[in-house]
Amino acid sequence: MKLMNKILRYEIHNTIRNKWIIVYAFFFFFVGYALFAFSGDTSKAYISLMNVVLIIIPIVSLIFGSIYLYNSREFVEMMLSQPIDRKSLFLGVYFGTSIPLSLSWVIGIILPFLLFSKSYQQFDGLLFLILIGAALTFVFTAIAFFVTIRQDDKAKGLGYLIMIWLLLAVIYDGIILLIVYYFQDYPLEKVMIGLSIVNPIDLARLIFLIKFNISALMGYTGAVFQSFFGSMLGIFISIFFLLIWIVVPIILSTKSFSKKDF
Repeated sequence: MKLMNKILRYEIHNTIRNKWIIVYAFFFFFVGYALFAFSGDTSKAYISLMNVVLIIIPIVSLIFGSIYLYNSREFVEMMLSQPIDRKSLFLGVYFGTSIPLSLSWVIGIILPFLLFSKSYQQFDGLLFLILIGAALTFVFTAIAFFVTIRQDDKAKGLGYLIMIWLLLAVIYDGIILLIVYYFQDYPLEKVMIGLSIVNPIDLARLIFLIKFNISALMGYTGAVFQSFFGSMLGIFISIFFLLIWIVVPIILSTKSFSKKDF
């Protein structure tokens, strides 16, 4: 644990110095500033921010996490030449990357809220948005680390990650529509619930939209999910499976890192 804490502190300090972390925070600050300033309605601003979050956070976490680990290869090899625990090293590097990314997102989005919010009664909506963004950061950084560890070629690794993002963020919705169209005469409710669980981006969308009870924007899977579980139960089930999406890639990445011959 001591070793992991030392590596974690070093990695956090090293990551925070990266200029892209600052750019990332400023991006969300300006987006949040514009939405809170011109929307006139905090709830509408949250919905618009959610759409940005579901696209930007996964792709940034995938690309930044992968490039950071590729660039840290010499550091990792140097550390592995010492008699240290591989698991502690991996977790230190992983959390040292994902925590600054999450903090950058949180700082970038909370500042415009504090500037423009006239009432803190709607802070729970922002809190949900912050937690969703942080969860997606941890999920996709873990996926980035897993692919990077498994693929030594940087170009191929980044290509696989972009394909994963396209599949989960773009192509997935088209697949859902095709399934609903071709099998509309069959009971698809349970199938749709299962399909929503296998996509962390869709789970994040469900958590937020069920929280705000915006059934018109939920799409087919969201409407089915809410009708099956209700609002609060649906949120808890979605959060549970989103946590699984965080834990499983971390476990798989740790195992791959422990077995990898550097």
